[in-house]
Amino acid sequence: MATKQDYYELLGISRSATPEEIKKAYRTAVKKYHPDNNPDDKAAEEKFKEINEANTVLSDPEKKARYDQIGHSAYNQSGGGSAGGYGGFNDFDFSDLVRGMMGGFGGGQRRRGPSPGNHVEANITVDFMDSINGATRDIEVSIKDTCDTCKGSGAKPGTVPESCRACNGSGTVRQAMQTLLGYMETTTACKVCRGAGKIIRDKCATCNGAGKSPKRRTIVVKVPKGIESGQSIRFSGQGEAGDIGAPKGDLYVRINVAPHKDFKRRGQNLYLEKNITFAQAALGAQIEIETPYGTERHNIVAGTQTGTSMNLRGKGVPYINQPNRTGDLTVTLNIVVPKNLNDKQKELLRQFAEEDGDNMDNLENKKGFFKRKK
Repeated sequence: MATKQDYYELLGISRSATPEEIKKAYRTAVKKYHPDNNPDDKAAEEKFKEINEANTVLSDPEKKARYDQIGHSAYNQSGGGSAGGYGGFNDFDFSDLVRGMMGGFGGGQRRRGPSPGNHVEANITVDFMDSINGATRDIEVSIKDTCDTCKGSGAKPGTVPESCRACNGSGTVRQAMQTLLGYMETTTACKVCRGAGKIIRDKCATCNGAGKSPKRRTIVVKVPKGIESGQSIRFSGQGEAGDIGAPKGDLYVRINVAPHKDFKRRGQNLYLEKNITFAQAALGAQIEIETPYGTERHNIVAGTQTGTSMNLRGKGVPYINQPNRTGDLTVTLNIVVPKNLNDKQKELLRQFAEEDGDNMDNLENKKGFFKRKK
């Protein structure tokens, strides 16, 4: 069996050739030995297969690295390609085809550049009244920030990341191949450096090459008036550190509002139930009503029935960022029947019942009269 020709010699390039030089050499060679240009030429057909085989290996950073180390023994690719002499199909899948088509058959994907930091979310619980009147709270959060040891490079102090040789620091590689749809090129993230363009040989011991390490940070949270449970406050640039040259993420503090024992909230309005005595309801009175802004005195008229509502305008929840707008407070009055009466109270109620009996009889007679008329 004939010894295989060195892939670099086959394409006429040096071992230090860049991906662009490999691609250019492959284009030239594949046109020269293409079966359509050399009909019935078996030697040209074999050469064409070998060229595609060489390109399949040298255009892939991982395969190229293995080939550079141990040569042809790294791959058992006898015969090169397949599909009737049109090589390069063994290592090509449909996803490559789609990427090539989306990239305009050669435009491909561009290196995405340094990645910004991730957003971070924290939670805080505040009292109900703090959500109405506003408050300031300090919270501690753990955030991956720039490593102090390596200053975000990920490399051991005294060393620097090396430019990736597989992609020449670009973070991307381009691969040319013949497909069923014709000659195509794809551009993908470099598999050796994972698109970073650099390789860290000596990693920082503090962050293990990540360039980031967890840090405890105290954040001052100003809870705005009127905030509702489930809403978040955004702190721009207070999130996780990004890659070198990229911005930090944001911090979102989610607010949980503890329930109140008396007030119930619906939007910007508040609702409160207030108990009054039978005497207050019957005779009328001035009662004290608790609001989020202090206790106020209000009058109730004589003969007030249980379930009667009072609307206190502007005593509800402020609108966020609209200090001049505030919801209302609705107070529902409930008459409480006394349970433990002394003898004097009982006697007075008996006298009241006797005095009120005629009124009740007249009321029943009137009801019967209207029923008969109806």
